[in-house]
Amino acid sequence: MTEFRIEKDSLGEMQVPADALYGAQTQRAVQNFPISGMKPYPAFIWAMATIKRAAAEVNGDELGLFKDVEKGGKVTPAAEIVDAIKKAASEVIAGKWNHQFVVDPFQAGAGTSHNMNTNEVIANRANQILGYEVDDPNKPVHPNDHVNMAQSTNDTIPTAIRLGCLWRLDELLAVLGKMQVAFEDKAQEFDDVVKSGRTHLQDAVPVRLGQEFGAYGKAIERHIQKISFAADGLRRLGIGGTATGSGLNAHVEYHSRMVKKLEDLTGIDLEESDDLFEGMQSHQDAVFFSGALRALAQDLTRIANDLRLLASGPSTGLDEIRLPTVQPGSSIMPGKVNPVLAEMLNQAMYHVIGNDLTVMLCGQAGQLELNVMMPIMAHNLFEMMQVLIGSIKAFTDKCVVGIVANQEKAEGWLAKNAILVTALNPIIGYLKGAEVAKKAMESGKPILDVVVELGYMERGEAEKALDARQMTEGGII
Repeated sequence: MTEFRIEKDSLGEMQVPADALYGAQTQRAVQNFPISGMKPYPAFIWAMATIKRAAAEVNGDELGLFKDVEKGGKVTPAAEIVDAIKKAASEVIAGKWNHQFVVDPFQAGAGTSHNMNTNEVIANRANQILGYEVDDPNKPVHPNDHVNMAQSTNDTIPTAIRLGCLWRLDELLAVLGKMQVAFEDKAQEFDDVVKSGRTHLQDAVPVRLGQEFGAYGKAIERHIQKISFAADGLRRLGIGGTATGSGLNAHVEYHSRMVKKLEDLTGIDLEESDDLFEGMQSHQDAVFFSGALRALAQDLTRIANDLRLLASGPSTGLDEIRLPTVQPGSSIMPGKVNPVLAEMLNQAMYHVIGNDLTVMLCGQAGQLELNVMMPIMAHNLFEMMQVLIGSIKAFTDKCVVGIVANQEKAEGWLAKNAILVTALNPIIGYLKGAEVAKKAMESGKPILDVVVELGYMERGEAEKALDARQMTEGGII
C-alpha cells in the first residue's frame, strides 16, 4: 500500500494520508497551520456534524434538493446519498471519527478549514458506506455539493459555536448545582461555630462559620441563574444565512426547517433568528455568555482564596477550618500539607478569565458581514466549559465535601476579639466603646471584664449584651 493518495481541490492536487477520511482542503490546512498542536474540542466536532446531518435531512428528505449522481457508468440515487450522509454524520456525532479532525484551532479566518474537515470526513465516510474506496475517482458523494449543500462556513460555524456551548450547558449547571449543595450542607453543619468576622482582613463583629459557607452557596446559586440567562441568547440560530446573511443558495424554508430539525436532533430548545444578517455580523450572544462564565470564575477565585485563608497555618495561621489532605505538600518539608485543590481552582479560573478576554477581543474584531475570528472564539468558549466543569467537579468532590471546622480555634480567636465591644454601642455609646476596646487590647483582658471595671455596665447586663451567638442574629440587643 502507498503511504499517500492523491486528492484534488480547486487549487490542484494534494497528497493526503492514504487512510485519512479527510481530503485535500483539510490537508492544506494541516500543512499551513502547524501552530499549537491542539485539535478541535469534541463539542466543535459534534456541533458541526449535527448541522451536516440536519442539512441532509432538510435538503434531501424534506425539500428533495438532492439529485441522482452518475459516475463511471453507475447511477447513485439521491435517496441513497442522503442516507449515507446521515449515517456518516451520525458516526461523527457519536465521536467515532474524532481522530480525523486534525486542523489546528489557530487556522484561516472564519473556520473554513474546520468546516471542510467536517465536509470531507462525512463525504468520504458516506462514500465508504455506499461501497466506494476513498481513493475511487468515481465516488459519488462530494463534500461541497452534497455535505455542504445550502451552507457556508459563515453560517455553520456561528451555529456550531452556539450548539457546542449549549451541548455542555446542563453538565456545567449540574456540577455547579452540586457545589451549591455542598456549600449549603456545610452551612448547616457549621451553624453552631461562632467565630470572629473579618473586614479589611482585620477583626470584625462575630459571624457563624455556617453563615460564611451559606453565602458561598448562595453565590453559586446566583451564578447558575446568570449563566442560564446568558445561555438563552445562544439558542437563537442564524443557520440559513449562508455567505452574508442573505440566504443565497438556500431554500426559502431552509432556515426555519433547520432550526426545527436541529432542535429535534439535539433535544435542545432553539429559536429562529429574526435577523440573519445580525446573527452573522454580531457575536454578542457568545461574548455575553463568555462574560457570565468569567463572572463565575472571578467569584470562584474569591471563594478559593477565602478557604485558603481560613485553613492557613495550621500553627501560625487562622486554622478555623481543615481542608482534606490529598497529597504531600512539599518535597523538602516533611509533614507539610497545602490547599492544593484551592490552588488548582485559582489557576483554572485565571485560565478561564484569559479565555474570556480572547472571546471578547474576537467579538469586537468582526468587519461588515463576517467575523473571521470565529475559530479561536469557538476554541476558547469550549475550553472555558471544559476547564470549568473539570475544576469545579474536582474542587467540590475532593475539597468542599471534606472540609471540617476547627471550632476550638475559631472560638478561641473570637474570645480575643476586642471588636465585640461594637455590641455595646447602643448602650454605652461609640466613644466609651472605643475606650473599652483600647484598654482591652492594651491589657489583654476580655471586653466583659473591662466594661465592668470601668463602671459602664453591670456584669449581668454586659454578659447578655456580649452573647456572641446573639450578635450573629442581627438587631439591637
